[in-house]
Amino acid sequence: MLQSMTGFGKATGTYANKKITVEIKSLNSKNLDLFIRMPNLYRQNEIDIRKMIGKALDRGKVECSISIELIGNETSQKINKQLVRSYHKQLTELADELNLKKDDLLSTLIKMPDVFATESEELDPEEWNYICSIIEEAITAHIDFREEEGRQLAEEFRLRIGKIKEAFDQVPGYEEGRIKSIKDRIESNLEEFVGLAKIDKNRFEQELIFYVEKFDITEEKHRLENHLSYFLETLDEEVSQGKKLGFITQEIGREINTLGSKSYQSELQKLVVGMKDELEKIKEQILNTL
Repeated sequence: MLQSMTGFGKATGTYANKKITVEIKSLNSKNLDLFIRMPNLYRQNEIDIRKMIGKALDRGKVECSISIELIGNETSQKINKQLVRSYHKQLTELADELNLKKDDLLSTLIKMPDVFATESEELDPEEWNYICSIIEEAITAHIDFREEEGRQLAEEFRLRIGKIKEAFDQVPGYEEGRIKSIKDRIESNLEEFVGLAKIDKNRFEQELIFYVEKFDITEEKHRLENHLSYFLETLDEEVSQGKKLGFITQEIGREINTLGSKSYQSELQKLVVGMKDELEKIKEQILNTL
């Protein structure tokens, strides 16, 4: 199933007095570019988180945020009362000395260094296991998002490939006229610059056949048809194949360009331009597929 590299997943849970929230979002990137934001308490397990996310998401510019909200009246931050008293005494003495107002010392005190101290914590193994389960939930939600985006992309790709196929199916209707146009143009040029009376008809026919064979598009049509079918088959593969689809679009583009260079007819060239336009729309979105 096709997946987009754009995704978002969120999961929350409560452990003891903590509300834990994990958010994972991603954008397209050729490789895995992972950034993790989390409390220092869990930093020792960052490698484990990277392995979990990297294994599941494979590619993309991924940002993972783990946040903790304390529930109830408890907090890990405490006021260093002894230090505050010392600051207050010094500020009061300085205010008296300089004859300054002492109306709002509290707002000044709370901004002083080390007034708030965070109690050191040890990571509980059970808490870490619970956080891992929340991360797994967020990863699952993220993948679900990617798959939904992938389904929409796949439908758009099928639509674009269908339009290319419609234009391609019209090509045979112009082939006879294209060959006649080439033949008429050569005869017209010969008549203008040489004169038809001076031309060996048999030799002319032989040279014309050789010349027309250079503009034969049978192989290009066959390869283009195979590439279009292969693209649709790859869309339906169980594992998302964004890179392979990118390679196939390159081959499709190569055959369409060759058709254009050999067309020598305005109506056929219009079909080629239409096919190129649809293919460019596919290429833009292929960059966002996993």
